[in-house]
Amino acid sequence: MNPKSLPNDTPYGCFDLLATLVAVVRPDGVCEFANTAVETLFNLPRRAVQGSNLLEWFVDTGRLIEALEGVSRNAFSSSRFDAVIRRGPRTHDDLLPVHVIVSQTEDPERLVIELIENAQQTRQDREERNLDQVHATKELTRNLAHEIKNPLGGIRGAAQLLALELQPTALWSELEEYTEVIIHEADRLQSLVDRLLAPYRRAQVVGDVNIHEICERVRSLVLVQFPRGLTIQRDYDISLPDFRGDREQLIQAVLNIVQNAAHALRDRIAQGDALIVLRTRVARQVTIGKQRWRLALELHIEDNGPGVPEEIKDRIFFPLVSGTDGGSGLGLTLAQTIAQQHQGMIDCDSQPGRTDFRITLPLP
Repeated sequence: MNPKSLPNDTPYGCFDLLATLVAVVRPDGVCEFANTAVETLFNLPRRAVQGSNLLEWFVDTGRLIEALEGVSRNAFSSSRFDAVIRRGPRTHDDLLPVHVIVSQTEDPERLVIELIENAQQTRQDREERNLDQVHATKELTRNLAHEIKNPLGGIRGAAQLLALELQPTALWSELEEYTEVIIHEADRLQSLVDRLLAPYRRAQVVGDVNIHEICERVRSLVLVQFPRGLTIQRDYDISLPDFRGDREQLIQAVLNIVQNAAHALRDRIAQGDALIVLRTRVARQVTIGKQRWRLALELHIEDNGPGVPEEIKDRIFFPLVSGTDGGSGLGLTLAQTIAQQHQGMIDCDSQPGRTDFRITLPLP
């Protein structure tokens, strides 16, 4: 096979099976092929990466230029060095340290660049912790909710019987007020328990789901709540196929995350520069819960808010943990549960000025 012709499925298609980021470039850094790991890292469809210049992604381009020139003129067969790349547009300042390997091919006009993430293992460990956390939360939530539910019904029933037994006296109105408080608070706790158990009680209504229809529904709902000061941008990969899932549950999961982002942006909304980005991408060769999937969709919900408070970063998917005043702390718990029921997961990358919740769901 002639390596000088580069259709997308030949002759470098085998690179798509690697977890390592691999690109085939010309000596000037222009990318002619990028494997799926590069596509996933840069959050760009492959057609946008191919044809771009990889020099734009490096913070310091000097070492890369030197390596490309040296390897292309056969001064040495390969070059290794550490560098820092940007995972997104320059405005995001989202930096990632990598180890770079530049190697020759049979064609001196085409070179192979490998990028090995120094933080790759850290991210995998975090995803495993998130999955363990989801399983623990599920068991804790179900057991705790059932333990609360039974005595709560008895308390409410006793308060109702007591209210019926009260005789009109001087203290009647005051005592009736007390029983009403008991009944009201019992109902409030019952509602909380019902919300905790909702994902486990309701049978899934499975059908064909389009992720962009879900995003559009959520976008319209949130913009009704926040008509001024908030912009919700779309960045969709329209090549993503439909998949099987529970549409209403997935709407609820995405809505919970977007509403959380909007509430976290309240100061920026007041200033008029609050931004949420809904970004969809396809991911290949993805591992979710120790199961390998050939294809998956990724929905990134990114905002320019203050970030998740440091003290709760590791606990944001726990029930009753909230970073906002008056929050129930159930939104992210329910969203993670719904994602898990679709064999997916949600993780979060947050720092001041940029928070990115990523929903990953397998595709058939």
